[in-house]
Amino acid sequence: MSWKELYYSRICTAEEAVQSIKSGDRVVFAHAVAEPAILVDAMVANAQAYQDVEVCHMVTLGKGAYSKPEMQEHFRFNGWFTSPSTRDSIAQGHGDFTPVFFHEVPNYIRKGIFDIDVFMVMVSPPDEHGYCCVGVSSDYTMQGIESAKIVLAEVNDQVPVVFGDTFVHVSKIDKFVENSHPLFELGLPKIGEVELAIGKNCAELVEDGATLQLGIGAIPDAVLQSLKDKKDLGIHSEMISDGVVDLYEAGVINNSKKGLNRNKMIVTFLMGSKRLYDFARENPAVEMRTVDYVNNPCVVAQNTNMICINSCLAVDFMGQVVSDSIGTRQFSGVGGQVDFVRGAAMSLDGKGKAIIAMPSVATKKDGSMVSKITPFIDHGAAVTTSRNDVDYIVTEYGIAELKGKTLKQRARNLINIAHPDFREQLKEEFEKRFCAKF
Repeated sequence: MSWKELYYSRICTAEEAVQSIKSGDRVVFAHAVAEPAILVDAMVANAQAYQDVEVCHMVTLGKGAYSKPEMQEHFRFNGWFTSPSTRDSIAQGHGDFTPVFFHEVPNYIRKGIFDIDVFMVMVSPPDEHGYCCVGVSSDYTMQGIESAKIVLAEVNDQVPVVFGDTFVHVSKIDKFVENSHPLFELGLPKIGEVELAIGKNCAELVEDGATLQLGIGAIPDAVLQSLKDKKDLGIHSEMISDGVVDLYEAGVINNSKKGLNRNKMIVTFLMGSKRLYDFARENPAVEMRTVDYVNNPCVVAQNTNMICINSCLAVDFMGQVVSDSIGTRQFSGVGGQVDFVRGAAMSLDGKGKAIIAMPSVATKKDGSMVSKITPFIDHGAAVTTSRNDVDYIVTEYGIAELKGKTLKQRARNLINIAHPDFREQLKEEFEKRFCAKF
C-alpha cells in the first residue's frame, strides 16, 4: 500500500477519531500551539462515553473544558504545567500536577513513567514523500508520537513546515482529521517604562557574540529591544518571540559566533504571531529540535557565552526563586528555567550567565502593591531555582549578583534593587534575620 492509500484510508471525522479513546486511558496533547483543538472539542463533546480519562500536557492555549468541575466524572486533569484555563482544577482538588523539568519529559515518556494510551497532535498535510510536519512543537511531541499506543492527528494546512526534528511519516499516525484554520496567536505584549528599564539592565550583561535563551512576554521583548546595538548574537532557546524576528532582520542576530549549531537558530517550540510562524516556515536559519536536546543542560553548556533570561514571581533574601506557585496554589510550572540556569552555569567557555528578571513589585487584586523581593517565600510555595543555582536577579532598579555571595551579601544586594517604597521595611527584616546592621 502506498503512503497515499494509507493516508486516505485513515481519514475520518473528529467524532470518529475520538472513539479510539477508552475509559481509564491516559490522553496526552501535543504542546501549546500544536494542540489539536478540533480533536479536543470532539473528545469533550463525547464525555459521556468515558470514565476516568486522564488528560496530560504542558502549556495549553485552549479552553480546558475537560478540567472543569462538571467534567470530573469523565476526565481527570494531570498537568505537567498549568495554564489559565486549567489551574483552577488543581486548586479545587479534582485536578493534579506533576512537577517535571521540561528536558526530562521525552525520557519520562520513553521509560513509561508517562505511559501514553492516546496522543493527539496537529500536523501539516503530508509532503510528496508521505511526511507530515509538527511545525510548531517538537519538544515532547515527537516522542509522544513515537511512544503512544494510538496517535490522532488534526491535519491543518496552515501549520508551517519547519526544519529539524519535526517530520513524521503517515504510517506513524492512526487517524487523520483534515481541517484548515489559523494557528493560535499571542498578542504583542505591552511594554511600559518598568519593562524597558529591566530590559536595559539585562542588556548590560549581554556581550557581543552571546547566545541567548529568552521566554515570552513583555520583559523578554523589552530585553530584545535593548539589544539593537549588539553584534553577532545567536539563539538557543526553548522558544522565540516576534522580537527575535526583528533582531534577525536587523542583522543583530546571525548565529555566526555560536559554539554549537553555528548559523542556526535552535528552538523546541514556537508560540507567537503569524509573523513568527511565517518567519520559521522553511527557513534554513531556524531548526527545531526535541526538548531533551535543546533544554538538556549538557547541550546548553556547549554554547558560547550562553545567556539565559527567565522570570519569576518572588525571590527571598537567600536567593530562592519562586516561579511556578503562589503559596500552595500551582500557577504554572518549572518549564525550562532550571534547565537553562544550570546549562549556563556549566558553560564550557566559563562565560555563561543566568538572569532572573522581574518587576520589583506585584499588584494585588485590591490594587495594593507587594514587594517581589521578600525575606521569606510564602508558606507552601515551591522553590523553582534553588539558592545554589541562582546567578543574577534583575529588576527595574538594577542588577543583583548572587553567585558566590554570602547570605548577608545576597540580602543586601537584593534589597538595593527592591522598590524604594519597601526598602526600609526590608532593611528592618534584614537586621532581625541576621542580627546585623544593614
